[in-house]
Amino acid sequence: MTGYIIKRLFVAIPTILLLIVFSFFLMHAAPGGPFTSERALPPQVLANINAKYGLDQPLIKQLIDYIWGIATRFDFGPSFVYPDQTVNSIIAQGFPVTLTYGFLSAIVAVLVGVTLGVVAAVRHNTWLDSLAVGVSVGAQVLPNFVMAPILVLVFTLWLRWLPGGGWGGPSYIIMPVIALSTSYMASIARITRSSMLEVMNSNHIRTAKAKGLPMRRIVMKHALKPSLLPVISYLGPAFVGMITGSVVIDVFFSTGGIGKFFVDSALNRDYAVMMGITILLGALTIAFNLLVDILYAWIDPKIRY
Repeated sequence: MTGYIIKRLFVAIPTILLLIVFSFFLMHAAPGGPFTSERALPPQVLANINAKYGLDQPLIKQLIDYIWGIATRFDFGPSFVYPDQTVNSIIAQGFPVTLTYGFLSAIVAVLVGVTLGVVAAVRHNTWLDSLAVGVSVGAQVLPNFVMAPILVLVFTLWLRWLPGGGWGGPSYIIMPVIALSTSYMASIARITRSSMLEVMNSNHIRTAKAKGLPMRRIVMKHALKPSLLPVISYLGPAFVGMITGSVVIDVFFSTGGIGKFFVDSALNRDYAVMMGITILLGALTIAFNLLVDILYAWIDPKIRY
């Protein structure tokens, strides 16, 4: 396993390098630039600004300087829109916020989703199954851009229990976590239910029932682990999606997370911020896929790398 992890880490380096190269050229291929707007700057002023940020250099030299800065100083460069901030400071400012509610959303989605799926499978064709399926379907049809205003309407405007936006204590985290985790929870519940139903009809579960083992022991010891394999596959990209946050959550609840910076950088052609956040998302995706592969081997001993 150690050798496999080291090999995957070595593969991750050229993968991230390719991500940087493609993202860099795609962003520069788009028309316009960070300092072009409806009101054009005088040519000399524009030339001075481009020279300050190195945008007057050939693209290849800009790319090499950018990669060299990351590799040697972990420096993603200055922001083109926020003159007093660097990309590192913007990520350091927004990512902890997004990581906090994203991680809590992942925990809520997994705990509630797996519980609903297991209950629905064990109590198949009963009212509990119908209730769990109904809750999952209801949560699935309410994406976060619908759930967020509903939560604000009910808990902020009507009941006045929770603040409608901002970032501070635990009361500011509850609604972003609910809005972000709901649809993921529904998907996890559906996957767990179908996988658990298949496992519960397998031969070794029938044998356990024939021996008279309690249902709780059958589920927890013999059925739960193998039924989680497809859930683990789904959790890799889902974790990245939740931890990197949602643009809707950051914008709607004004959390100050990284999603709003990403949208603003795309609209303002802030190349450096876009590149920094894109590299962060790519690195997280690679890391969580590696974690999923390791969990696969832990859950199913037959899997060897």
